[in-house]
Amino acid sequence: MAAAPGHWPDPWLLALFAAGAVLLRGAGCTVNDLWDRDLDAAVARTRSRPLASGALQPPQALAFLALQLSLGLLILLQLNTFSQVLGASSLLLVVTYPLMKRVTFWPQAFLGLTINWGALLGWAAVHGSCEWGVVAPLYAAGVCWSLVYDTIYAHQDKHDDAQVGIRSTALALGDKGTRPALTAFTALQVACLGAAGQAAMMGPAYYAGVGAMGLHLLHQVWTVDLNNGSDCSAKFVSNRVTGALLAAGCVAGRLMPLA
Repeated sequence: MAAAPGHWPDPWLLALFAAGAVLLRGAGCTVNDLWDRDLDAAVARTRSRPLASGALQPPQALAFLALQLSLGLLILLQLNTFSQVLGASSLLLVVTYPLMKRVTFWPQAFLGLTINWGALLGWAAVHGSCEWGVVAPLYAAGVCWSLVYDTIYAHQDKHDDAQVGIRSTALALGDKGTRPALTAFTALQVACLGAAGQAAMMGPAYYAGVGAMGLHLLHQVWTVDLNNGSDCSAKFVSNRVTGALLAAGCVAGRLMPLA
């Protein structure tokens, strides 16, 4: 969306962000597994994770985390100064997010704030600043998306979570409240993406991508079996299609901008 009208995204920046996404989200997973190694050991689906099972010890995980963050820093240093400061500021969220499941039934909202920071950083990497009319609704849309897919994900573990004291939106909303709430989050996400597209002067293909993404999410929400862990996992994984639809819409909407 930050590319110039009629132009493809910068391939170098795309490569940097692809590598950075793997490294920083990987670092977030490492931090999460460090914080949660005792809790993970009490949940059937996660007790085989390396730290929870004892196959990996915390000092080894900390060394791996240092490697992930060091490589992430190398990538961040390729960006402009504004982006470096903005990117580094996300580390507070990365480190504290895993604690949220202990203090609130809405840790998925904090996950959304953490994992969608790239909505701000991508624009900043191109322009050296944030166009808030674009990136604020884009960021909000990402948070709504995270609430949808991670609530479905959390339904896999809701019974174990309730027993060991882990909080989640799956427990807060329950089986009856999940579908209406996630439908509302999907509608809000589509509205925010529409606002971001208007501010960025995206072409019609962008809105086609947003519409397809919204329909795909609604299909997830209304067909998932919330009491079937395998189906919840499959719906969660299908969000790679959700992301692909949005990405395609972004590229096509920028290549064919409004006249």
